[in-house]
Amino acid sequence: MPKSARDHGTIVPPLLDFSIASGYGVDSTTEISKSGLCISLGVQKMDSDSIRIGVIGAGGNTRYRHIPGLQAIDGVEIISVCNRSMASGEKVAREFAIPQVCSHWSQVVEDPDLDAVVIGTWPYMHCPITVAALQAGKHVMVEARMAMNAAEAHDMLETSRAYPELVAQVVPSPFTLAFDKTICRLVQEQAIGDIYGVDIHGYQAGFADLDGPCSWRLDQDLSGLNIMGMGIWYEAMARWVGHANRVLARGKVCVRQRPKADGSGMAAIRVPDHLDIVADLDCGAQAHLRFSTVMGHAGQPWGAWLYGSKGTIWLDQKNSKLYLGQRDGELEEVSIPEADRGDWRVEAEFIGAIRGEEEIRLTSFMEGVKYMEFTEAVTRSMQSNKAVALPLLF
Repeated sequence: MPKSARDHGTIVPPLLDFSIASGYGVDSTTEISKSGLCISLGVQKMDSDSIRIGVIGAGGNTRYRHIPGLQAIDGVEIISVCNRSMASGEKVAREFAIPQVCSHWSQVVEDPDLDAVVIGTWPYMHCPITVAALQAGKHVMVEARMAMNAAEAHDMLETSRAYPELVAQVVPSPFTLAFDKTICRLVQEQAIGDIYGVDIHGYQAGFADLDGPCSWRLDQDLSGLNIMGMGIWYEAMARWVGHANRVLARGKVCVRQRPKADGSGMAAIRVPDHLDIVADLDCGAQAHLRFSTVMGHAGQPWGAWLYGSKGTIWLDQKNSKLYLGQRDGELEEVSIPEADRGDWRVEAEFIGAIRGEEEIRLTSFMEGVKYMEFTEAVTRSMQSNKAVALPLLF
């Protein structure tokens, strides 16, 4: 059986205390359950044949991508939303005409009228909500990064396997979608021969922000072992050349304290802001991945290079261009046919999988487990000053 969130030290938020007289309009109806408070904004109309979805955590990506993307699909309804506060939840509900606002995520998970749940919280809540939603018979789309650590990711995968009739999807790494198919084709066609090395640059070309607040990404209690853009880039690299089997990492926290976001004092920072990783890949190549927020005047800060026996592929992520250079020539931009240029279709894939029209490709829970194992291996290597073999043993 999967371990509980408490077994991993995950913080399950307490119920929010909202009184009925909180100033929600006279057209609202209010229900108080043992899990908290729930309000309905106006009349709720549901099509019995539609796919009905609840949203837990309505951050930037959820509001920009997931909610509009789902609402644009015929036969899909977003019925409820739960955010960090009732006020912020109601704001989202009114913006997107979502009929119900809940004060606690368990209300969404336990709602018998829902078919699926979209989880857009910070990583510390991904595992407990995912496990509860699957056990409640809900399809799940969970925001990246998949979990706090590899153990949580395994729990999520194990639970999903116990309910094979349910769809489980992790939101994929998006930055390379337009280029993935072409890079994979070039690699498979041996356009650069045998791959010897892969370089990933995921750093800001700027100096350290010495006065910025401690965001959730820098709070290990909220973000877990995820570090800067490491997971996003590793997931993309694995699409092209496969996974790592050995990891050696060195990281440094340069700015050791930052003001807490709520202004209550200073927070000690444990998440590195400078990180170097050397990895052996299953394909035989060696990869060097560097992530940093402290490299002022750094050249080529955001991109990927694949070095082979016959040529080089360079993804210039900053300028959204792909280059190929072979042994007897210069680097030249690769023209990508529109049919090969991938695009964001996360919500469409989720609904298509629920309807039995396709399978989850980007990204499966199994693939999420692999990148979370890599993520944990990086931290274990930093802590031990030793190389760590993959896959991890649990």
